[in-house]
Amino acid sequence: MTLFPVAETEAQFDGVVGDEGALRPAVDALCRTLRLDGPVERFADGSLPVYAVGDGHVLKLFPAVHLDEVSTERDVLAAVHGRLPVPTPEVFDAGEFGGWGYVHMSRLRGTSLVDVWPGLDPSRRKDVARQVGEALAALHTITPPIAEPADWASFVAGQRAGCVDRQAARGLDPAWLEQIPDFLGSVDLGDPETVLAHTEVMSAHLLVRDGRLSGLFDFEPAMRAAREYEFVATGVFLTKGDHDANAALRAGYGHDVDPRRVMAYTLLHVYSNLAWYLREVPSGLTTLDGLAEHWFGPTG
Repeated sequence: MTLFPVAETEAQFDGVVGDEGALRPAVDALCRTLRLDGPVERFADGSLPVYAVGDGHVLKLFPAVHLDEVSTERDVLAAVHGRLPVPTPEVFDAGEFGGWGYVHMSRLRGTSLVDVWPGLDPSRRKDVARQVGEALAALHTITPPIAEPADWASFVAGQRAGCVDRQAARGLDPAWLEQIPDFLGSVDLGDPETVLAHTEVMSAHLLVRDGRLSGLFDFEPAMRAAREYEFVATGVFLTKGDHDANAALRAGYGHDVDPRRVMAYTLLHVYSNLAWYLREVPSGLTTLDGLAEHWFGPTG
């Protein structure tokens, strides 16, 4: 068996993730094992290696350090397939090969919303955003096939305890850091129902075709979460302060979403990096309350 390179730590994975000379022999061997024919081409984007194979197949690879994410991607894709108003990949197979994990799935068709969104006029943006909201509403009705985190309150408490230190380590300005404790203390997150959340519904994970959403993918970060946790990604990486588009997204979703709760979860998110978000969506604002309304509110 042709083996993938050792990647049992994040550092080891970082050292090989871009090395096609190290990855490709094992990818080709996996294709032979799965009896997949046709050209093999790696997608340019994504934190994990993903390959298009032939006309309609995709192989997503998971190094040993992320092996637990195979079951999440497999099980969530199986749970949502055919149940959302937007296509999602169909799982054909999943397992381990050569020391890494893989999910073999169908390929979606369309153009990345990253490339399409800037050229859309306001009405088309609102239409696409509404479709995203409708997709999220459907997603959140599906019983989560995953158990993590098992205790949402404990997860939130743990994220809160290390929040300031994490944001400081990621380069957040002290003027923002000093606001975090009081802001989090002022937001009542309550004891919410948890739903099946994708957690990274953003332009990079959406495809469009002829004005309609034609694909939602990358479910490996999915988790049980409060509804508002889902809207961190849509506000920062999709609507980006476009209040009309955000209002359309909420209308499609059909439930009230509190911008201050979303801002709190922006700070508590597993991958939170407020310094990056401020560069991604510049505003000139100086308070977390101002950001909450600008990024996540439906009105300006």
